[in-house]
Amino acid sequence: MTTLAWWQKGVIYQVYPRSFQDENGDGVGDLAGIAARLEYLATLGIDAIWLSPIYPSPMADFGYDISDYCAIDPVFGTLSDFDRLVERAHVLGLRVLVDFVPDHSSDQHPWFLDSRASRANAKRDWYLWRDPAPDGGPPNNWLSRMGGSAWEWDPSSGQCYYHSFLPQQPDLNWRNPEVCEAMDAVLRFWLDRGVDGFRVDVLWLLIKDALFRDNPTNPQFSPDEPGHHAQLQTHTEDQPEVHNIVRSMRRTLDSYGERVLIGEIYLPVPQLVRYYGSAGDGVNMPFNFQLITARWTASNIAQLITTYERALPVHAWPNWVLGNHDNPRVASRIGAAQARIAAMLLLTLRGTPTLYYGDEIGMADGKIQPELVRDPAELRQPGIGQGRDPERTPMQWDASGKAGFTRGKPWLPIGNAAAANVASQDGESWSILALYRRLLSLRRSEPALVAGSIGNVTAQGHVLTFERCLGSVRLFVALNMEDRPGAITSPAGRVVLSTREGRDGHRIAGELILDSDEGIVVACD
Repeated sequence: MTTLAWWQKGVIYQVYPRSFQDENGDGVGDLAGIAARLEYLATLGIDAIWLSPIYPSPMADFGYDISDYCAIDPVFGTLSDFDRLVERAHVLGLRVLVDFVPDHSSDQHPWFLDSRASRANAKRDWYLWRDPAPDGGPPNNWLSRMGGSAWEWDPSSGQCYYHSFLPQQPDLNWRNPEVCEAMDAVLRFWLDRGVDGFRVDVLWLLIKDALFRDNPTNPQFSPDEPGHHAQLQTHTEDQPEVHNIVRSMRRTLDSYGERVLIGEIYLPVPQLVRYYGSAGDGVNMPFNFQLITARWTASNIAQLITTYERALPVHAWPNWVLGNHDNPRVASRIGAAQARIAAMLLLTLRGTPTLYYGDEIGMADGKIQPELVRDPAELRQPGIGQGRDPERTPMQWDASGKAGFTRGKPWLPIGNAAAANVASQDGESWSILALYRRLLSLRRSEPALVAGSIGNVTAQGHVLTFERCLGSVRLFVALNMEDRPGAITSPAGRVVLSTREGRDGHRIAGELILDSDEGIVVACD
């Protein structure tokens, strides 16, 4: 344990700042609100908070369109508020990670305003500009991840600029050394303010094909998918040169001591693990999103755990993510009962866990009426389920009308706070909040759950089982992934934690029947 970095031993908790706690009553969460809730997070038992973007932004994509990388948007507060938040978090033993969004800026960023001013501007090559096709159409067939062409015509200069997402989010040209230097300065600005690391947004998209070749057609495309899935992203993602950029970022962070670099990368496992770097000089952790997208069966989860573990380079540290701001919440994906099983799975697997705010109380997706939709992904592509508003609704602190989140009108509707909130679960010994606290406490006290190996991963019928071992300590985990009893064969030992009341402390051996949706952790003899 003493040889592990803090981020290997710790648990990361994602805060979506707009939705966590509003302190000034304007209906939008802010830094002062997050600071006011830090003690809750410390007592929950997590080790680091990761903040989604808090930078100045026109909010075309709610902060992922940045107009100043080295400041705080007034809706969230000030740099002084940020400094106080970091200082208070560190006093409480919590680390602070921030989002780094290097793929694109806002079209209102001074860099882009200069770039589009004229073809002769010194910053013209900071972004991706191309002449239109001979027929006046886009330069090639590349598609935006927000719908439509990825090229926007600029009549003032007679060229098109590329945007992976909204037209208000022009992509930076990472083949330009000046862009690399400017972004390195951004990293250093926040490192100098005491941040403990970064989550890098859409890291696998930073470099595009130098020849701007068309993407091939995807023969398996379905019309109910996002439009850009109509193509294989051969020339717009995961280009070989991106790894040079990653290595440079890593060198910068390493020069500041024990910091962590995490990459948002939605790729199949064989490609994903390359981002660790051939010599461990890539990102510390490329986010592993398999639990978000997996078919929720014991056999499938066992297979993906085994495949992932086998694919990891020898120097790599694994990680698992249960939810985030871009995907439906776990309680909505698999149901409230299985959300408890998912919690036990996340916090007993080998590797660093990342959980999403509200998952610890079983928050479900909010219901967003069509006239209240805010997410541009849904507004530009209605009807195909791309909207991310439901998983971004305000944190449910209590059962009141505004859920203890704000005194004003919340920026998104409050979800079902009566069904899931911190205040009502706080005193319940078998609430999902209590389960998270017990699991996080067990993880802190049991080195085998952090530094131990994982083995014997199997499906016993519809029950997932595996072992975590360190020295002479062996823990057996069994997770019933269906709403019916499940029979398993268990090693002899004592149940140290169960999702069901009355099982803790019992000695078991051999044949055992788990209740529906029950999970146990057993300390083996």
